[in-house]
Amino acid sequence: MAKIDSVRNIGIVAHIDAGKTTLTERLLYHAGKIHRVGEVHDGESQMDWQEQERERGITITAATTTLQWRKHDIHLIDTPGHVDFTIEVERSLRVLDGAVVVFDAVAGVEPQSETVWHQADKFHVPRIAFINKMDRLGADFDAAVASIRRKLGANPVPVQLPIGAEDAFSGVVDLVRGHAFTFHGDLDEEPSPADIPSDLRDAAAAARDAFVEAVADTDDAVAEAYLDGRPIDEATLQAALRRATIAGRVVPVLCGSALRNKGTRQVLDAVVDYLPSPHDLPPIRGVDPRDPSVVLERAPDPKQPLAMLAFKVAMDDSRKFVFLRVFSGTVKPGDQVWNPRIGDKERVARLFLVHANRRQRIDKAVAGEIVAATGLKHATTGDTLCAPDAPILLERIDTYEPVMSIAVEPRTNAERDKLEWALNKIVEEDPTFRVREDEETGQTIISGMGELHLEIVVETLQREYGVEVAVGKPQVVYRETIAAAAEGEAVFERELKEESLYGAARVRVAPLSRGAGTRIESAIGDDAGVPPPVVEAAMQGLREVSQSGPNGYPLTDLEVTLLSVGTREGVPAEVGVKVAAAEAFRRALRDAQPTLLEPIMVVEVVTPEDNLGAVIGDLNQRRGHVQHVDTEGVKSVVIAHVPLKNLFGYSTDLRSLTQGRANFTMKFHAYDNLDAAGT
Repeated sequence: MAKIDSVRNIGIVAHIDAGKTTLTERLLYHAGKIHRVGEVHDGESQMDWQEQERERGITITAATTTLQWRKHDIHLIDTPGHVDFTIEVERSLRVLDGAVVVFDAVAGVEPQSETVWHQADKFHVPRIAFINKMDRLGADFDAAVASIRRKLGANPVPVQLPIGAEDAFSGVVDLVRGHAFTFHGDLDEEPSPADIPSDLRDAAAAARDAFVEAVADTDDAVAEAYLDGRPIDEATLQAALRRATIAGRVVPVLCGSALRNKGTRQVLDAVVDYLPSPHDLPPIRGVDPRDPSVVLERAPDPKQPLAMLAFKVAMDDSRKFVFLRVFSGTVKPGDQVWNPRIGDKERVARLFLVHANRRQRIDKAVAGEIVAATGLKHATTGDTLCAPDAPILLERIDTYEPVMSIAVEPRTNAERDKLEWALNKIVEEDPTFRVREDEETGQTIISGMGELHLEIVVETLQREYGVEVAVGKPQVVYRETIAAAAEGEAVFERELKEESLYGAARVRVAPLSRGAGTRIESAIGDDAGVPPPVVEAAMQGLREVSQSGPNGYPLTDLEVTLLSVGTREGVPAEVGVKVAAAEAFRRALRDAQPTLLEPIMVVEVVTPEDNLGAVIGDLNQRRGHVQHVDTEGVKSVVIAHVPLKNLFGYSTDLRSLTQGRANFTMKFHAYDNLDAAGT
């Protein structure tokens, strides 16, 4: 266990196929964690350990490992790049202190690159960038750096200058040290120091000057020396660059080719040199669960009260493993921890360091570490686990609402209970997965983030749980809202054998802007003379009935106001006003022009220019609204908003339309009425 100053908690994030897992394999090999590199394209990578990952050549679930480099402990999470598994990136970044963002040297910033970048912005995660695939035809380091600046609004600062590109890529000029390194492409051979090639000396001098100037913009001491023309030593530059990186003012940029074993050792050096330890960051903040107005802090110190965040749940042979980031304190097997969400204690049975799907038992975990635990029966993703005598509630991890559903049915009735059990286990693992029963048909409906997500779930049911299911056609998950304001009144009156019930209510509903959610409030003032329990009963009726609209879909983007309630003297009021408020809401909703909202996706198509007209025409036929058309090299890039329901099978149709020459990505944009909104 390293001192906390020598700990790095980092993630590898990128667009799909940028080379994250290939890079991770090299980092593990260089650090001596593995003794043979497994290639993604051969289905043998260590971190993509699931059968489906190896077959498909993609990362589906975030994989955790720990390695050592230059006497530092590096806790590393390799994350998926596909948009359907964005939650894996979100919950990983929530507990990480730094990230390596991988970019394709040909494509530069791609759609999912933007998504993961903004997720890192959300959690203020310092980053370094690695421009990968410098050996590919069309690789352009300068263009990739420019796309980071233009598309992400970042301040990329190259700390290396590539020597050659494509087949001629052979090394880098280290702008911090002021000399070159030659790559040999052999895993076991370290880069060789070399003189800067004569044809690159002018470019290297200009790049070095630009690098020093960028650092000087963030550091007064470096700026003073730079303006005075005094030489600046390597240690001073490195320390200033580290401070600027941790503060989020710059993003150091490196380059290489992970597949060809070029430039990967330097990534490990950069992680140690520029990304923060837990001590370099502010203490984690939370609130007192007994009084949320009280803000609490926990420093990354093993002697502080325990504070941990559960960021992932995984099931293995019916055993539940909860992945934890320890922000402060120390935890040991057998310790009891407090879970503020359930208001009760849980017991940690065992603790493990994790390498992909392999686990090593440990006798304790301390501040700064990422570990897995068993025994936490009730903990879910986003739960805080803390010292019972010093409770704290950390910010939960945001999740995403599903946008697509399919019906699944067991092949035999005998497997129905087994299917229900298996689905509940998957729900526990995956915060973006939902299960419900269709009230009309009795079918089991599963919902997720896209076709691939649901496909993986169905395969998991079959492979891991042995449940064969029949699968229906994909259906999008709609929302409902209203287009106008309206009011409704209702009276509930019922004579029972032993008592009478009575209540009256008047309710107003009004539309809100997209993404605003649902607001429920009371306009009944204290001077109205209505007892608070009666008002609360009516409000509870509104909260319950406003969950779904006339078509049974979730309601959103509306304001519900309780205007008045009526009671009768000597008659119990709570039940009556609750029922009356619910009915008044339904009547108001009926007159407020209820309308369906559908999931709208941002689609980015990269196509040869001679196929551009056909691609745009096809998007228009799918009710798509083209937002932007751009040119990148010999390719055209089309960005459009398209209803998800019109994108089923688009991958096959696009290949046919362009003879396989175009590709596309899509991600969720918003729930909206596309034709009405004109977005």
